[in-house]
Amino acid sequence: MLRGTKRYNGLTRTMMRCIHVAGYPRYGKVPMSKFDPESFMPFEKMKENIECVKGRLKRPLTLSEKILYSHLDDPADQEIERGKSYLRLRPDRVALQDATAQMTLLQFISSGLKKVAVPSTAHCDHLIEAQISGEKDLARAKDINKEVYDFLASACAKYGLGFWKPGSGIIHQIVLENYAFPGLLLIGTDSHTPNGGGLGGLCIGVGGADAVDVMANIPWELKCPTVIGVNLTGKISGWTSPKDVILKMAEILTVKGGTGAIVEYYGPGVESISCTGMATITNMGAEIGATTSVFPFNDRMVSYLCATGRGDIANLAMKYKDVLLTPDKDCKYDKDINIDLDKLEPLVNGPFTPDLAHPISKLGENSKKNGYPMDIKVGLIGSCTNSSYEDMGRCASIANDAIAHGLKACIPFNVTPGSEQIRATIARDGIMDILSKFGGTVLANACGPCIGQWDRKDVKKGEKNTIVTSYNRNFTGRNDANPATHCFVTSPEMVTALSIAGRLDFNPMQHELIGKDGKGFKLKEPKGEELPAKGFDPGEDTYQAPPKSGDDIKVNVDPKSDRLQILEPFEKWDGKDYIDMLVLIKIKGKCTTDHISAAGPWLKYRGHLDNISNNMFIGATNAENNEMNKVKNQKSGNFDAVPAVARDYKANKIKWCAVGEDNYGEGSSREHAALEPRHLGGVAIIVKSFARIHETNLKKQGVLPLTFANPGDYDKIQPSSKISLLNLKDLAPGKPVDCEIKNGGSSKIQLNHTLNDLQIQWFKAGSALNLMKELAGGKGGDAKKGDDTKKGGGEKKK
Repeated sequence: MLRGTKRYNGLTRTMMRCIHVAGYPRYGKVPMSKFDPESFMPFEKMKENIECVKGRLKRPLTLSEKILYSHLDDPADQEIERGKSYLRLRPDRVALQDATAQMTLLQFISSGLKKVAVPSTAHCDHLIEAQISGEKDLARAKDINKEVYDFLASACAKYGLGFWKPGSGIIHQIVLENYAFPGLLLIGTDSHTPNGGGLGGLCIGVGGADAVDVMANIPWELKCPTVIGVNLTGKISGWTSPKDVILKMAEILTVKGGTGAIVEYYGPGVESISCTGMATITNMGAEIGATTSVFPFNDRMVSYLCATGRGDIANLAMKYKDVLLTPDKDCKYDKDINIDLDKLEPLVNGPFTPDLAHPISKLGENSKKNGYPMDIKVGLIGSCTNSSYEDMGRCASIANDAIAHGLKACIPFNVTPGSEQIRATIARDGIMDILSKFGGTVLANACGPCIGQWDRKDVKKGEKNTIVTSYNRNFTGRNDANPATHCFVTSPEMVTALSIAGRLDFNPMQHELIGKDGKGFKLKEPKGEELPAKGFDPGEDTYQAPPKSGDDIKVNVDPKSDRLQILEPFEKWDGKDYIDMLVLIKIKGKCTTDHISAAGPWLKYRGHLDNISNNMFIGATNAENNEMNKVKNQKSGNFDAVPAVARDYKANKIKWCAVGEDNYGEGSSREHAALEPRHLGGVAIIVKSFARIHETNLKKQGVLPLTFANPGDYDKIQPSSKISLLNLKDLAPGKPVDCEIKNGGSSKIQLNHTLNDLQIQWFKAGSALNLMKELAGGKGGDAKKGDDTKKGGGEKKK
């Protein structure tokens, strides 16, 4: 409950005021968003579905089960078993970010369909590089990326998607402000899509091919998740923030502990966390591998819905709160975790992985022990994880305290507003002015340094240094492409405090700073308003609504472009075993999607499969020589860059595979990490274990994702080995694949897979998109190389 509120017949004053303003919706016809006036809230259909499912299962359901199962395509007959069955679902909407939207829309064009079947949006947030300041960086991005932005704008208009122009803000913040609602099932082509769980929705990160399915009115497939229950007791206070909850979860579960599971928070501690604070927690659930994370519908969500002009949705949600939007009493979780917020100390996690947690009281000691650079070079706040009005206000309170004592940030301090609405509101309310006086540089409303879009000049590549951020991800080279940068993730409040001291061994809860007057002082605990008292200022209008018909709209792709490329279908499986494949690379240690397909400067090629394939595996460590981007060409005997060797194998029609370790494909949802190996001739990836999204992406593109039945068999494969996958004609769900390894002699091992019947059809067809086109009668897409889009396409046949 909000502090200082009282309940009247179960409602707080906040809820009563919101309901009074919103009124009662007639016949329950409430639009899902002001931007989708003809798409209505799905609660009544969800209620019918969940009553059907509960009648079958005859047991209490968790919140995530209620939301998920109420979106089943066939609730009466769908097999439902946590961790085993594949669910066929009907999501409410789709969200694409610009880096992944290019390939997603190119695939949608290839499908031959005329219009998206569900409300969908594209958001321009990934291609804006942080260099000087927000306005200048945005203007530069619009110029450099004009071809891509024009393609996205025209494709969105033609196929019925809403288009958020560059400068609008980060996709997840826009979704939270405009589209998320309690009970929503949304899929988005970004791994941090779960941000919407802070508003009580199941928002799940996927690859572009999955998004195409939903936009094409095909039921979306998801392996039925297990459910991790997290009981929060106590309350958030002082220097502890919502970010510390998920940093603690990362310590508990590690980067793969949530794989295949939904994390569901509950308990009395939830009431002390704002809606945007809950979004911070669910956003970063991607770093523990979770399918998504969610909070139950509560007062804080009502307050946020009202503040963002959606009181009618809050009112309707109240009606369905017990049946759909909160867990049943006595529901069972597959794993239980308890966190006492009263005892939770602020954490700083890193470097190089988000699950290496240091309590702030131990950070200095641990850093010295491990040889981390103690001096902090840059502090960065904002991003999709921590850029709310509350976050910015709490940071401003710390900055104001320092300014009052004659201090400011002693290092570069960068601020990334999450959206145009946040930027405009903090500018109006004086928060931006305080952060600027503190020494902050306000960057564009975009992802920026969080995803490697940072033209950093203060250190040379290879120079060992430390940065602290309020971001979510800190893999090697993630922010600035410098593998020697030690990035620590923490709350924006802690970043602000550390930026005043400039060292990792400063603890604002214990240590004093020396003011301009020579006297010591301790920083006051951060304080900030949850929501703006004057309401949000929407700022500049940056939304392009789709026209009623896109038939006359043209979408051009220049065949000479180095940014965009029409997709060519992958070859179908020829029905033969894969005999004597070469090992392109045996990867040692962590291999995230950043290692497989780097972001940063490579983002500009996300719409051109051949060009971006030149970054394939360049960040992965070769087990043969402990070097990156240097592997032996087994045909010539010479060492070369990984993409160059793959291209040589492809030119000579030599099939290859890659071998890796645990949680392969951790991190981003980028399907390019699956498309690139497929494009350059890869047919199988063999590892100890996969991250969820990447494994699905490989399946979608016709690549076999295989795991060692015995993880120790990883050691049997050498970079010079020849690998055969046998009896593929008998490939079947649950049946291991026989594998022969030749290293002079030969040995046989077994490889497991999680392919179901439909996914095996994807493999045989060459890709999921190929199968879709086969089922649709082989109709081509609407875009041609160097020509206007053709009219036509047609509905997909079932």
